Amino acid sequence: MTIALVQHAVSPASPPRVDRGVRAVQAAADAGADLVVFPELSFTPFYPRVPVAERRRSARDLAEPVPGPTTEALAEAAADGGVVVVFNLMERDGERTFDTSPVLDADGTLLGRTRMMHITAYENFHEQGYYDPGDTGAPVYDTAAGRIGVAVCYDRHYPEYLRALALQDADLVVVPQAGTVGEWPDGMYEAELRVAALQHGFFAALANRTGPEGDMQFAGRSFVTDPFGEVVAQAPGAEETILHASLDLSRTADAPARRLFLRHRRPDQYERGAVATGLRSQD
Repeated sequence: MTIALVQHAVSPASPPRVDRGVRAVQAAADAGADLVVFPELSFTPFYPRVPVAERRRSARDLAEPVPGPTTEALAEAAADGGVVVVFNLMERDGERTFDTSPVLDADGTLLGRTRMMHITAYENFHEQGYYDPGDTGAPVYDTAAGRIGVAVCYDRHYPEYLRALALQDADLVVVPQAGTVGEWPDGMYEAELRVAALQHGFFAALANRTGPEGDMQFAGRSFVTDPFGEVVAQAPGAEETILHASLDLSRTADAPARRLFLRHRRPDQYERGAVATGLRSQD
């Protein structure tokens, strides 16, 4: 299976550029991709950069439904190119808004959506004022490219979320990301997912934004790691590009996590330990 990670910049002053995403899908398909993954808020400015008190439009007005115009345009591109597509947008569902990644199969079918579960709040990431906590759980999708799970940006920090995807036999976990230069120690994006892939026995692929937006500088460096924790492909930091990587998903069967770690889990004892710890804390 060949994956294509679209690493691009979005101008904070530009309207949504879904047409650019359609062209990227076409280019990736022409280059032999089976799966195309976009960064977080794939075609719009990074809205949570603006504190809630300073924004000019409500979160609901910034969002769109799924399915909706963006989903439909990319579904057509997915079907035309015969590729699976994972992208990200701000979703409107009634009065609620979510950080959502729809998953489109290679025939354009909307297989479902993953909503970001954990919502952060710190400088430049005022997300609790924009998103409701996701309620879709941790789905794994049977696609034409393999069994794929999605961890939207901040969710990648939660081992229990990634473990839920592993226990559903995900071959690959994709991460639509909006990470900045200096946000974490150098190399931490890679290190975190390399360890997660090793511990859980799946490939992992992070598609990041790049370029400046206000006082933020998105870090790029999109990459793919195998289930042994080795980086197999990586994009540069400050460059718009489509990173292609060929993945042999059958290698997951030989990964230490599939052969050993997951089989030797003792979840009954973990729960027992938590209860015991709680009792001790009351003494």
